[in-house]
Amino acid sequence: ALGLAGPAGADLRDELKPLDAEPGEFSTDESLTPFEDATTYNNFFELGSGKEDPHRLADRLQTDPWSIRVEGLCDNPGEYALEDFIDPWSLEERIYRLRCVEGWSMVIPWIGFELNRIIDRAEPTGSARYVAFESIHDPDNLPGQRRSVLEWPYVEGLRMDEARHPLTIVSVGMYDHVLPNQNGAPIRLVVPWKYGFKSIKSIVRIRFVEDEPPTSWNRMQPNEYGFYSNVNPDVDHPRWSQATERRIGEFRRRRTKMFNGYGEEVASMYAGMDLTEKY
Repeated sequence: ALGLAGPAGADLRDELKPLDAEPGEFSTDESLTPFEDATTYNNFFELGSGKEDPHRLADRLQTDPWSIRVEGLCDNPGEYALEDFIDPWSLEERIYRLRCVEGWSMVIPWIGFELNRIIDRAEPTGSARYVAFESIHDPDNLPGQRRSVLEWPYVEGLRMDEARHPLTIVSVGMYDHVLPNQNGAPIRLVVPWKYGFKSIKSIVRIRFVEDEPPTSWNRMQPNEYGFYSNVNPDVDHPRWSQATERRIGEFRRRRTKMFNGYGEEVASMYAGMDLTEKY
């Protein structure tokens, strides 16, 4: 029983349901971004394009009831209430670096479980080469979806080996509590070696497909946002450098690491690929 995220107020953590989780693998020992910064400086365009909009308008996101559909090229599709979707899995904490394509970063203690568990339960067929994700579409309540900043609903995708990688998790909490609305409640993806927009929020659908699925930012500006969007300090965004980043809470900029510092774990998936072309 995860409960619901609470309102966006000064005592937000007191309004959120606590979660118990075991320490997980792959966690960094870097200093955490303060909870207040991680919940008030956000990109969540469904709630608005300003950094303060998701916090200010968090109560517009309706998360009860919530269900997730699993479909496509798989032998075990289904539609699950949120509680049933999460219930089979034990939760663990993963402290990951988060690098935004805009050049800022955070360190966040996520709570969730590996996406590959969901994939195994769905039993994708041999022709399923990608996993596609879809977020909530509710323009009556979400003010950002009444604007044409993006084509709604927000969609994302991963190659099957990326989706199955043990670093890729489904998150239902952070900082020992359920996800706040502004951070993608009630369930989101976290892919720490990719730019943050790949970690789709408020997921309602997961599909197994044969061909590379469309993704929202790539569909909007394909020359700026590639399908893979791996953190790469050597491949600049057309409008700014990616060589350095601003860690929220710090004054000085720091050098950006290839694959956001997770190269030892993930680089082999891209062996032989030209990452300046497949950006």
